[in-house]
Amino acid sequence: MKTLAIDTSNFVMGLALVDDQQVVGEVITNIKKNHSVRVMPAIQALLKDCGWAPSDLERIVVAQGPGSYTGVRIGVTIAKTLAWTLQIPLVGVSSLEVLAANGRYFDGYIAPLFDARRGQIYTGLYQYNETIETVVEDQLVMNNDWAKHLRSLEKPVLFIGNDADLHREVLAAELGELAVFGSPTLLNPRPSELAFIGMTKLPVDLHTFVPNYIRMAEAEANWLASQRTKS
Repeated sequence: MKTLAIDTSNFVMGLALVDDQQVVGEVITNIKKNHSVRVMPAIQALLKDCGWAPSDLERIVVAQGPGSYTGVRIGVTIAKTLAWTLQIPLVGVSSLEVLAANGRYFDGYIAPLFDARRGQIYTGLYQYNETIETVVEDQLVMNNDWAKHLRSLEKPVLFIGNDADLHREVLAAELGELAVFGSPTLLNPRPSELAFIGMTKLPVDLHTFVPNYIRMAEAEANWLASQRTKS
C-alpha cells in the first residue's frame, strides 16, 4: 500500500512515503519555520525524488493531535484535501502514539509528552507488545499529578519528546530511578512510524474528521466565557 504520512502537529515537520513494509522516503525537520509555507512544496519534492506521482498514492495518514493548534489544523487540512482530491482513504493517528513508537524496545512504559505551558503537558501512557498499545488515553494533565500517578505504577517509564527536558526536574523528583529520558535520536516523531501505524487503522469519514486538540484554544475558551457572562 503506497502511503503518504504527514505530521505538522508540533514544532517538528515530518513527511514519509511508505510502500507496504518499505520506507521509500522520509523528511524530518526540527526548525522554526512556518509549516503552512513548507509542507506542500516538501510533499511535491519528496514525491519527485522518490519517483512517485500523486496518483500513485493509495492512503493518506495524518497526525491528528494533540499539539500546536495551528500545526494540527495545517496537517489535517492538507491531508483531508489530498485524500478528497485523490479519492483515497484518510487515517488519523494520535500525535502522541506516533512519538511513543520511538520507544518500542524499552522494557517498561512509554510516556510521550508535549508541553502545554503553565506546568501542563499533553501525554498518554503506552507500552510495546509486538505493537504499540495504549495503557492510559491521551490527556492534558499537570506534570506533578502525572508524575505521582506514574510513581504509583512502580514500573520504569521512558519519557520522550523534545519538550521532555522542560519537565525533567518535576518528573525525576517524583519517580527517581524509575524515570528514564530518551536520547536525542528518540525525541523527534518519525513520519514513517506514523505511516506504519496508519496502515493498521480503519479510514475515517472525510467530512466529519476533525483534529484532536484535547482542549479548546484559549481564544475559544475566552469567547465562550464572555458569552456566558452576557447571558
